[in-house]
Amino acid sequence: MNYIKLFALPLVLLLALTACDKDFLEETPTTGVSASSATASTDNLFLVINGIHRLLYERQGSNGRGGYSAMLIQNDALGEDLVMNARANGWWINMASWNDHTNATDSDLRHGWRVMYKVVNNANIVIAGAEEAVGPEAQRDAALGQALAYRAFAHFFLVQRHAERYRAGGGNTQPGIPVVLTPTTEGLPRSSVEEVYAQINSDLDQAISLLEGYSRPNASHINQQVAQGLKARVALVQGNWETAADFAVQAREGFSLMDNEEYRSGFNDYTNDEWMWGGYYNEEQGSLFTNFGAWMSRNFSSSNIRGNPKSIFSVLYDQIPETDVRSTIFSVSGEHENLPAGYEISSRHSRFPYTSQKFLAFGTGDSRGDVPYMRMAEMYLIEAEAKARLGAGGAEALLPLAVNRDPAYTLSTNTGQALIDEILLQRRWELWGEGFRFFDLKRLNLPLDRTGGNHDATLLNGLMQVPADDPRWVWLIPQDELDANPNISQN
Repeated sequence: MNYIKLFALPLVLLLALTACDKDFLEETPTTGVSASSATASTDNLFLVINGIHRLLYERQGSNGRGGYSAMLIQNDALGEDLVMNARANGWWINMASWNDHTNATDSDLRHGWRVMYKVVNNANIVIAGAEEAVGPEAQRDAALGQALAYRAFAHFFLVQRHAERYRAGGGNTQPGIPVVLTPTTEGLPRSSVEEVYAQINSDLDQAISLLEGYSRPNASHINQQVAQGLKARVALVQGNWETAADFAVQAREGFSLMDNEEYRSGFNDYTNDEWMWGGYYNEEQGSLFTNFGAWMSRNFSSSNIRGNPKSIFSVLYDQIPETDVRSTIFSVSGEHENLPAGYEISSRHSRFPYTSQKFLAFGTGDSRGDVPYMRMAEMYLIEAEAKARLGAGGAEALLPLAVNRDPAYTLSTNTGQALIDEILLQRRWELWGEGFRFFDLKRLNLPLDRTGGNHDATLLNGLMQVPADDPRWVWLIPQDELDANPNISQN
């Protein structure tokens, strides 16, 4: 599709080549890398895969557009559980006010569409060329499996944003997004939501099979368990409860929940045994004022964090038991009396009640910190919710996670909707700030309600409540896409 073409192959391959393989760079001009060169060998396939990894946190224009890590912040800014305290330098306020995603010409709305179709396009380059790539079959399968998983991941993200929610048991004929399966420049029409999900599941099934036995070098790569975790996420959205529970159990095998000390240590290390998939920043990568930690950590010294530290919704916080470790990663007073050693904040950092210290950057002058994309805890929550909706085993599935976080917790006696509500509350405590809330509200068909707590209605231009059936739950299609693609229609 024309708009996708504008941002696809040359940039991402340049990133991959310059970051990953000096010899190939010297032999092949970066301004003229062809798809055939990129897929000539299995080693080269992984150059493209590594370029996709980097896309998830690479700066795309301005500081607030740091790939997928910026999209995580956007998703939570749209919800009620993440609180903006002050305007500071202005970032995220318009998103939190529901102004950005309802404006087709807005650059922050365009950001996710552009980046995710870059992911799709570069995954398609691998998928189209893998069969002819010279090299070991196991390496080819690993690259192809990751590309398929990435293509599914990107389509899944986009359809949740730019289409009406999936309705379990419904026809789901509502317009979805263009499903792009080849490295094409043709402008494609929107497939139905059902068709999009069918392709997502097909890609994930193939990825899970191809990634069998693949031992990844680090947690930024997608292995079979990450693909299974994505399958569990998709099944949860579709209301396929048995599939969601089964794949959540398979996905988390071999991982272990972090202890309470680790939980308070800053959420910045993807080698943590609980992290299934995460973004890794080394000293030569990322961007000082673009990294996730430049916006969501408590301690980095940026104008946004100093002026607008992010808080938890006080109504939500007040429901966390004092014995639960998740109550300790927020400062009710805003003074942060118990920050870990080495992560202290300066006198220039504004103080607000209920501020988060869940995410900590490496230092006041170093915004780096790894970003969690998928954790074992989420798999427990998916299994528990799915089983609760099936009517059996939900309380038992929740217990290992809940008692790990709160030693005083005992097996829930709730049943039916009360148990589902308890699990969803645990989900909000556990996944705060990790980019889930907008999608959860949308899939559950719940209204947005920011009233009764610490949100500043004036700061948010009065946007405190949005009904569940409001059309603004569907992101607009970027105007640039409409201008370039005659086959697509606006929401």
